[in-house]
Amino acid sequence: MSSTALVPTLVRPSNRAVSLVADAVLVAIGVTLIGLSAQVTFHLPNTPVPFTGQTFAVLLVGGAYGASRGTATMAAYLVVGGLGYGVFAGHASGWDYLRLSSLTGGYLVGMLVAAALVGWLADRGWDRNAMRSIPAMVLGNVVIYAFGATWLAFALDPNLTPQQAWNLGIKDFLVGDALKVLLAAGLLPAGWKLVDAVRR
Repeated sequence: MSSTALVPTLVRPSNRAVSLVADAVLVAIGVTLIGLSAQVTFHLPNTPVPFTGQTFAVLLVGGAYGASRGTATMAAYLVVGGLGYGVFAGHASGWDYLRLSSLTGGYLVGMLVAAALVGWLADRGWDRNAMRSIPAMVLGNVVIYAFGATWLAFALDPNLTPQQAWNLGIKDFLVGDALKVLLAAGLLPAGWKLVDAVRR
C-alpha cells in the first residue's frame, strides 16, 4: 500500500521523476520543520534531558506523510545532524548524539521508530480525521519514551531502576507532550494540504 494511500485528495504525479522530486521536497520540508522545532527548547529541573518541540514535528510528519516518507524524513534528519549541521536541540550536531553514551540518543532513535509507526497507522486509516489520529500519535509518543528512557538509564547508570528511569526520562514530559500531540493532531489537515500541494 502506498504510504499516502489514505491522505485526502492526494494527486500522484504520473511522471516518476516529478514524483521523486516532490518526495525530496517533502522530505526537505519535514527535516526543516523537525530541525526548527528542536530549537524550541528549555531545561527542566529534575532531568538531564531538555524539553523540545521535536516530538510535535515528528508526529505531525509521520501522520501527514505516511510510513515511507515519514521514516525517510526522520532518517534524513538524523543524517543531517550527524554530519555536523546543527539541527538537533540547541543547534547541536554530530554522531556522538546517537551513541549509547548519549543522554538524548534514545529519544532521537525513538523518533525514527515513532515516525514509521505513526505513518504506518496513518496508511491504514488512523489519520482520516484529527481526532482519530490522536491514538496513533500517543502510541508514537510511547515509543519515544520507551527508547528514550531506556537509553538514558543505560547512559547514566545501567543499574538504574525502572522507576528512576521513569522519573528522569518520562514523568516531567507528560503534560507538555500531551499538548504537543493535540497540536500535531490539530495541524494534521494542514499537513495533508501541504502534501497535496507539493505533489500536484
